[in-house]
Amino acid sequence: MIKKAVIPAAGWGTRFLPITKSQPKEMIPIVDTPVIQYVVEEAVASGITDILMIIGKGKRAIEEHFDRSPQLEESLIAKKQFELLDQIKKISNLANIHFVWQKEMNGLGDAIRYAKDHVGNEPFAVLLGDTLISGKGDPITKQLIQVYERYKSSVVALEKVPMKNVHKYGVIKGKILEKNVLIAEDFIEKPSAQEAPSNLAIASRYIFTPEIFNYLDKTMPGKNDEIQLTDAMREMVKKYAMYGLKFSGTRYDIGNKLDFIKTNIIYGLEHAEIGQSLREWLKEYASKL
Repeated sequence: MIKKAVIPAAGWGTRFLPITKSQPKEMIPIVDTPVIQYVVEEAVASGITDILMIIGKGKRAIEEHFDRSPQLEESLIAKKQFELLDQIKKISNLANIHFVWQKEMNGLGDAIRYAKDHVGNEPFAVLLGDTLISGKGDPITKQLIQVYERYKSSVVALEKVPMKNVHKYGVIKGKILEKNVLIAEDFIEKPSAQEAPSNLAIASRYIFTPEIFNYLDKTMPGKNDEIQLTDAMREMVKKYAMYGLKFSGTRYDIGNKLDFIKTNIIYGLEHAEIGQSLREWLKEYASKL
């Protein structure tokens, strides 16, 4: 049973400057909840109990968010705001959360290498800290774990994207094995539309066996002069079976401004407190466009 997860959250977030000059992009809120809290909640809902976050300079707010705040708790008790108190205390009790600092920004592959001692010889999940996936039925990480339990091999989430956008992603080459599950033959990092073997992009969620660390240790800098996780996967799939799951759900990339705004609207419409008022306002506002 997979109980450990790694959440890389060390990037600069340059697409969200100037806010990310002092605020981690993973702490930018969707309605009233930081993106990274949604990611942690997905992991916990998938059976994960132990989470390692890879953070970097300027990310201290992430640590503080998942730690207790006794002064705030005392203030809420004094004001008899017990519902808010329960929400705050729940955050620090979601899972056993640990932190390690990536010494320099050297790519996703390098960030995951920092988890080697923590993970040990166990399979583990990877969830990128700036991407939400709203699954149909089970959370996407749990869907991946279910595939892992059938095949006992690494598996990645896959999303169909327009061919014009494949240059933004790692892309799989593979063959259909069963409904929505492919066995991988190759992975290519950010290919051109002409080079891409498919339009199935790796969608920010992974299950890895510990062998991935051996390949990350040997991976040289690639695209953007960074250690690319996809490059390590390309070498690993030559020896070990790896799979891809076309998941059920919707991915929200919070790493760009337009999708961030769209996601806030979508989640806002589903929010118990503001959903109905937001829906009425949107209809009124849209009628004037």
